[in-house]
Amino acid sequence: MTGADRPSPVAPAAPLTEDGLLGGRVRLRQPAEGYRAAIDPVFLAAAVPAGPQDMVLDMGCGAGAASLCLAARVAGCRIAGFDQQRDLVRLAGDNIQLNGLTARLSAMQGDLLNPPPRLAPGSFDHVMANPPFLEAAAATAPADPGAAAARLEGKADLAAWIRVALLMARAKGSITIIHRADRIETVLAPLAGKAGEIAIFPLWPGAGKPAKRVIIRARTQVATPTRLLPGLVLHEADGRFTAAAEAVLRDAAALEF
Repeated sequence: MTGADRPSPVAPAAPLTEDGLLGGRVRLRQPAEGYRAAIDPVFLAAAVPAGPQDMVLDMGCGAGAASLCLAARVAGCRIAGFDQQRDLVRLAGDNIQLNGLTARLSAMQGDLLNPPPRLAPGSFDHVMANPPFLEAAAATAPADPGAAAARLEGKADLAAWIRVALLMARAKGSITIIHRADRIETVLAPLAGKAGEIAIFPLWPGAGKPAKRVIIRARTQVATPTRLLPGLVLHEADGRFTAAAEAVLRDAAALEF
C-alpha cells in the first residue's frame, strides 16, 4: 500500500532490506524504515482471478510486492504498476529485474488522479489496489514520511481509488481491493450501479475475533448480487498462522471466491 497521489518521500540513499515472500519464491528489496510490505499485498495478489494471458494493473504498486506475488502465482500474466513515489518505482523496477520478470512486469511513475498516458482506460482484465487505509483528516500522520504517504489518503480519497479502478478495467473485468473492514461502505458506494458480482472476503485475525481487513472483488458491467463470503482465519490461538493462511503466504495458493 502506498499513496499513489503523493510526492516521493523516500530518500535516494535510504537503506534497504531484502526479504522473501511466498516461501522465498519472491525476493523483495524495500526500505528498511517506514512503510514495509507485510501480508496485505500477498493476500491481495492471491485474490486476483488472473489467467495466464491476462493483463493486470497494480495501482499504487510501491516496491512491487503484490505484482511480484501475482506473477509468481500465475505464469504468463502481464502486470503494469504505477506509483507517485519515484524512488519506490525505481525500487519496483529493481525488484522486477531481481526476480527475472522484466518480460512480464513493468513499473512507472504516475499520479492516481492523472494516470500515465500509456495506461489506456478499459484495457485491463484486472485491476488491484492496496490504498492508504486512513483518512488524512481523521488520523495523525506517522513521523516517517514514507509511512505517512502509505497510510494516509492524499488528494485522492478512497472513493477516487475505486473510480479509477473502474475506469481502467475492461468491460466485465475485475477490480480487487484490500482495505480496513470498518470502511467497507466507502469501498462499496462507488461500485453501486457500475459493478456487480461483488464479493466481500473477511480476513479474521483469529477465531471469534472481528475482521480488521477485507478483500472486496467486483466485476464491471455485470449485475450479479453481492456475496459475503466466509473468509479466512489468519491465526491460531497460539499466534501461529493457520494452515489456510500458510497456504497463501508460503505456497502461493489462490483465495477461493
